[in-house]
Amino acid sequence: MATRTGRSQRRTEALSRERIVEAAVELLDTAGEGGLTFRALTERLATGHGAIYWHVANKGELLAAATDAVIAAALAVEPAGSAGSTGSADSTPQERVRAVASGLFDTIDEHPWVAAQLTASSLQVTTPRIFESVGRQVRALGVPEGSWFTAASVLVEYILGAAAQNAANARALGPDANRAEFLDAVSNAWEELDPDDYPFTRAVAEQLRAHDDREQFLAGIDLVLAGITALHPPRG
Repeated sequence: MATRTGRSQRRTEALSRERIVEAAVELLDTAGEGGLTFRALTERLATGHGAIYWHVANKGELLAAATDAVIAAALAVEPAGSAGSTGSADSTPQERVRAVASGLFDTIDEHPWVAAQLTASSLQVTTPRIFESVGRQVRALGVPEGSWFTAASVLVEYILGAAAQNAANARALGPDANRAEFLDAVSNAWEELDPDDYPFTRAVAEQLRAHDDREQFLAGIDLVLAGITALHPPRG
């Protein structure tokens, strides 16, 4: 009786769209897009193909749902707030942009497959969701309406581009690579470049060796925000 009940509970869970998407995310994390097949999904969920097709029509829809699920979770990250505050209610637009950026950077780092999916033409919810989250803060910064699209686009393109590049670098290095040793080797190679042809690259070689990817990413966000506020100073 207990065994039958347990099977019934697993079957009910497998019939949930949320559980199907959760299992898809798990497969994508471990095996990449190529490892996400309906056969692998049915095995993981201990169910049949028909139960899955009842909720999702095809792999494209499943990929879009999985991407939207992890992005929605990333955008739910709350900013720490300004000094002396503990929540988003007291945070500035800049802090909220940093929270969005941090959430997306960490999510794409944790789920590298997301970067490619964000450019898929089938995604009609996820990209506007990101654009809306950033755009609201652009408006809160006091940017004139005629510049909303440009300012928000620059921020979104930087966030997604830098996060995707970071994920691509991690994949290229592989899970067993020693990042410190890799950066040290590249820095040494930069320092040995011809001083007449590469004076700047040689000068920043040591900064490359010591840099932190996430800190550098957030410093870039601050640079973009500084440019936006310099062009459009807050009124009042």
